[in-house]
Amino acid sequence: MTEFFQLEANHTSLSTEIMAGISTFFAMSYIIFVNPAILSQTGMPYQGVFLATLFASGIATLFIGLYANVPYALAPGMGLNAFFTFTVVMGLGFTWQEALAMVFICGLVNIAITVTNIRRVIISAIPESIQHAISGGIGVFIAYIGVKSANLIHFQADAAAITQINGAPYDAGQQVYEAGVQAISSNGSTLPQIATFTEPSTLLALFGLVLTVILMAKNIQGAILIGIVATTALQLIIDPSLLQQVDFAQAGLANSFKELGITFGAAFGSEGLLSLFSDPSRLPLVLVTIFAFSLSDIFDTIGTFIGTGRATGIFSKEDIDNLDTRSNTKLDKALFGDVVGTSMGAIFGTSNTTVFAESSVGIAAGGRTGLTSLATGICFFLCIFIAPFIGLVPASATAPALILVGVLMMSSFREVEWGDFSIAVPAFFASVFMGYSYSISNGIAAGFIFYCLTMTVTKRTKEVHPVIWGASLLFILNYIIMAYL
Repeated sequence: MTEFFQLEANHTSLSTEIMAGISTFFAMSYIIFVNPAILSQTGMPYQGVFLATLFASGIATLFIGLYANVPYALAPGMGLNAFFTFTVVMGLGFTWQEALAMVFICGLVNIAITVTNIRRVIISAIPESIQHAISGGIGVFIAYIGVKSANLIHFQADAAAITQINGAPYDAGQQVYEAGVQAISSNGSTLPQIATFTEPSTLLALFGLVLTVILMAKNIQGAILIGIVATTALQLIIDPSLLQQVDFAQAGLANSFKELGITFGAAFGSEGLLSLFSDPSRLPLVLVTIFAFSLSDIFDTIGTFIGTGRATGIFSKEDIDNLDTRSNTKLDKALFGDVVGTSMGAIFGTSNTTVFAESSVGIAAGGRTGLTSLATGICFFLCIFIAPFIGLVPASATAPALILVGVLMMSSFREVEWGDFSIAVPAFFASVFMGYSYSISNGIAAGFIFYCLTMTVTKRTKEVHPVIWGASLLFILNYIIMAYL
């Protein structure tokens, strides 16, 4: 093992690597609770997604550790799972099976991009400020989802603001709806309001948020996980009857594997890949969505690897300098390990599996080789045995995790050239607009389109790469198609 992972050459030891791997796991373990909470809103079985998260994370993390010998862990990415649920399924109307099919295709696309020079073209096409804006914007979006899940804000819409009920134009004179009121659409007159803090779930989320902030401010490892567990425990203390409501025979490991059978391979069935391409009129929308999936995944991965690997020496100067060329460096292997994880996650039944920035916790603890990843991967597999208890974790416990992960991701904003107006405008739309429009793809689209606009009017069109022009045209075409659907 010492020889295989080259522990001596990397100036580390067996005990250091194992402890680093465990540290990484505790830093990112919130994902095993948060990911099912987000994806199950699409109709996917909660416990099935829970096991899919564990298997996808464990296998992908083991693969990158053994193949690339780097101390990184992978799991379904925050932001990508929100895009999957709130934009692709709820916003664009795809089924979760079709969304899984798109994730699988995204993985294949990213594999092709990684092993060819296409990766160099895409990376060099998007200005660095826009890349950082996208990363920070995803943080805004995730934090906003957390605020909503915690019920910290409510929305007030009077009759004049209502535009549709159940998808039909609103008629103020209609008093009865045969199937009940299923969905209400309103215009910009709908206003957010701060919660009154009388709801038990809101108070519980506020407790979790304050506790987790304190723990993170004091640099306590596993602070997010501790916050989730403590908030869940408090709810059970307040309402012990919740334990009695859990049918452990039905919610046990056997049933979890039964639900995993629903998600495993669903991407390839009649409701997945076959359905995805059955309607030619949706093809532009499908392609644009896959593009948005791939774009977010690629730059999240590149940013994490470069940001954490350069300062620690995990990736050498040669690794980074050869990023734009076909080579067989450690960084190239790490990138390949990451994109394999995306398709693997789709097979099990979860959104894009990607490298986690929380890997930096294990690196800070001394992790330098794939043995760190091996330890983290094993931790994921051990969590299979807590499946019967996963249903006890309320949204009030996971909402603070979403808020604070979003806060951490917003650190990317400091790299944006806000002093350059022609950059600040597209950066704004590529970031903050994600939260305003409740859509990651809308943010990326608006950022690209306004970048083309500001560069054109300032006579800097030569700075706009053809990839940006092409993507912007695709986004505009998509909006035109959606307007007439």
